[in-house]
Amino acid sequence: MAVHSELGPGLLEKFYELAFCRELELRQIAFVRQFPIRLMYKGAPLGDQYVDLVVAGLIVIELKSVENVSDTHLAQLKSYMRSAKLPLGLIFNFNVARLKDGMYRRVLTRDTPLPSAFFKSDPLSV
Repeated sequence: MAVHSELGPGLLEKFYELAFCRELELRQIAFVRQFPIRLMYKGAPLGDQYVDLVVAGLIVIELKSVENVSDTHLAQLKSYMRSAKLPLGLIFNFNVARLKDGMYRRVLTRDTPLPSAFFKSDPLSV
C-alpha cells in the first residue's frame, strides 16, 4: 500500500490515518473518518465510540501502529462491525516491515443483520 511504502513503520497511528485518508481522497473513494457509534446498554446510551474509518459505507477500518495485533484488537474490530452493522472489517498495522504481515480481515456471519441499504425492504418483514 502506498502509505506504508512512503512512510514506513514506526510512526504514530494518527499520521497513518491522515495519510490513509489522503490516499482515499486522491482515489475519490468515499469515507468517514472517526465514525461515531453510539454504545447502548438496555436501551440507555453509554456514550460514543469512534471507528477510525468507514469506507464506502461498507467497510470498518482500524489503523494500528503496534508491536503485535492482539486478540483484543480483533475483538474490538468485530464489536465495531456489529455496532455499525457493517459486514466487513480490516485492521492495518503499519508497524511491520511488510504491510501484508499487518493486515487482518474479518467478515460477519450471515446471521448478523446487515445494514438496511442491502435490502429493498426490512428483511424481517418479508
